[in-house]
Amino acid sequence: MTKIQALRGMNDLLPSESALWQYLEASVADVLGRYGYREIRFPIVESTDLFKRAIGEVTDVVEKEMYTFNDRNDESITLRPEGTAGCVRACEENGLLYNQTQRLWYQGPMFRYEKPQKGRLRQFHQIGIEAFGMAGPDIDAEILLLTARLWRDLGVLSNVRLEINNLGTPEARAQYREALVVYLSTVIDQLDADSQRRLTTNPLRILDSKHPGTRALLHGAPKLADYLPEQNRQHFAQLQAILVQAGLAFTVNPYLVRGLDYYSDTVFEWVTDDLGAQGTVCAGGRYDGLVAQLGGRMTPAVGCAMGVERLVLLLQTTGQIPAGINDDADAVFIVLGDYMPAALALAETLRDEMPLLRLTMLAGGGSLKNQLKRADKSLASIALILGEAEFNRQLLVVKHLREPLEQVEVAFSEVAALIDQWLIE
Repeated sequence: MTKIQALRGMNDLLPSESALWQYLEASVADVLGRYGYREIRFPIVESTDLFKRAIGEVTDVVEKEMYTFNDRNDESITLRPEGTAGCVRACEENGLLYNQTQRLWYQGPMFRYEKPQKGRLRQFHQIGIEAFGMAGPDIDAEILLLTARLWRDLGVLSNVRLEINNLGTPEARAQYREALVVYLSTVIDQLDADSQRRLTTNPLRILDSKHPGTRALLHGAPKLADYLPEQNRQHFAQLQAILVQAGLAFTVNPYLVRGLDYYSDTVFEWVTDDLGAQGTVCAGGRYDGLVAQLGGRMTPAVGCAMGVERLVLLLQTTGQIPAGINDDADAVFIVLGDYMPAALALAETLRDEMPLLRLTMLAGGGSLKNQLKRADKSLASIALILGEAEFNRQLLVVKHLREPLEQVEVAFSEVAALIDQWLIE
């Protein structure tokens, strides 16, 4: 019988990898909590119309990448390709936005049908940050400073760089789009094939092209900055002033655009050179018109999303993995003979007295030699050994597995204090 395998681009997360993911997710949750952001959770499947209206029907995401199908009621539904649209829908539907400000975050899987490659899967994971009801550059700056603090806590701030730009208003972008199309139409034969297609569908995405020939042609193209209204110029200038005063380095990238139609005004990306072509680890910007676009009131909003797979790769590539993160336990319990009931009861007592202790029972029995081999593989620091002689005297043998120290015999009532002392040392 043929074995069933995972779908292409939808990977398993094994126990040897999950500890690093948990560390990353806990670090993010800690930083966000310190800034006053609260977690929100919403479904991974939504009405297809939500993403068509939010992202834009002529974007690559909607045209080529969404997992869309009809359910049993013949309604078109889609596995979420990104988080902002669903977050806005959830907030509006549950009355979180009217005359309120919200600082929110979420995490979970997203789905896009594209060629799987390093750091880019068909089921991938994102952590999203969204702030509603605040129109000034100060909230833009807060999210940039927040993410910078996260990189600093993770030890990768020196491995990423911040690029920012301003996309102006939809009206200004429409005027700029016309000028850009006129210019690029005169050199269309020199554009790469993807940019030629985008010239009639989403010409602003050509600014983000990685093709060397197309990038060279863009040097002579009209500049988006020349089309920005005064209010956007002031917003962008104030944002830069805040970042300078805060000591956060950045580069203004005039070719930086976002692949989703709802962005306007501030946009940004955190980029690394350590992951090859998939160098963007966090990206976002303002989307002040999206709430109204989805049926709500006009609501200023800004947010970003970071790719968990790419951040994990960055931590691995740069060696920023905390010591002992893959250790299965602090201590293991070895039981010899028919004393498992007593050992289980004692283990529960130890867990009551030491809530942070990671204690693993070596179930299944076996000789002392074989159980010590299993204990060694767990990377635990200490082995607790209970056999007939120990049970009769109501004590445990406590053996160091990582240090060249003598094993000792300890009364049941004193084991917790000794373990606590050793683990602290």
